[in-house]
Amino acid sequence: MALTLTEAAKLSNDVVLAGVLETIVKESPILEQMPFVDMVGNALTYNRENAMAAAAWFAVGDTWTEGTPTFTQVTSTLTILGGDADVDQYLQRSRSNVQDLSAVVLELKAKAIAHEFESKFIYGDGTSNTITGLHSSIGTGTQQVNQGSGTTGAALSLANLDAMIDLIRPGKPDLLVCSRRTRRGLSAFARAVTSPVQYQLDEFGRRVTFYDGIPLIVSDFILDTESIASGRFSASTAGATTSIFALRFGENGVAGLQNGGLSVVDIGELETKDAYRYRLRWYLTVAFFHALAFARLDGISSSSVVA
Repeated sequence: MALTLTEAAKLSNDVVLAGVLETIVKESPILEQMPFVDMVGNALTYNRENAMAAAAWFAVGDTWTEGTPTFTQVTSTLTILGGDADVDQYLQRSRSNVQDLSAVVLELKAKAIAHEFESKFIYGDGTSNTITGLHSSIGTGTQQVNQGSGTTGAALSLANLDAMIDLIRPGKPDLLVCSRRTRRGLSAFARAVTSPVQYQLDEFGRRVTFYDGIPLIVSDFILDTESIASGRFSASTAGATTSIFALRFGENGVAGLQNGGLSVVDIGELETKDAYRYRLRWYLTVAFFHALAFARLDGISSSSVVA
């Protein structure tokens, strides 16, 4: 069963772990929305559908032909994300009259984990023990629309944004993810004309942006320095463009995989220094179960949004 980290925090009886999970979902809007599937072992192999089986019309007495769907077999291997958090015992005893230093240190470590995950979810290439992120998973495939030309970006056009959204099938994506610069451009466009950009308050009173009814969230880890080559994303630096992603979550879309979930391990007092250590540990990866569950619009410049 796929479960978001927000729901997992509600089910945790461990106060420390629940606090860590709450920090993570607050720091990463993607992790707040993404479901995670618990698995056994260290890898999951699944078949990603490429093309459906063909159907045809037949006359009475015709010879029937068989149509077979095609698949690509993909293996998602768990990686290890985490870190140690040391609390100096002198500071814990002498400076915790206002705020619990252990709670502060754990919160900062949880924030670092959330930031590292979101960064690699966008730009990770599977090397150096990281996950394979969106840009690398799309690669040279067809789930991509380019806003620019050659190596030059162009203003975001809503026509191309609609074209990218239409790459998600069946139905609409659950989420659009962009940089703050892109969100500002869409907001400016919405103020100037009647547009498909809407706003709504969530249950916490925060303003949420919607495009054509699809939630639009900001990731601080989508850079505005991306470069393009041959009409598609080529690198995260050395340029002046950015990307928008469309995602459909779930076990037939994009989901996280984990073995045992995020855990807080109490290592205890250290021998070599006067400190107490906690270890935050997460065995996880991301699975792109369906080829039509994620898409990218790249080559977006800082110029004003156009229709």
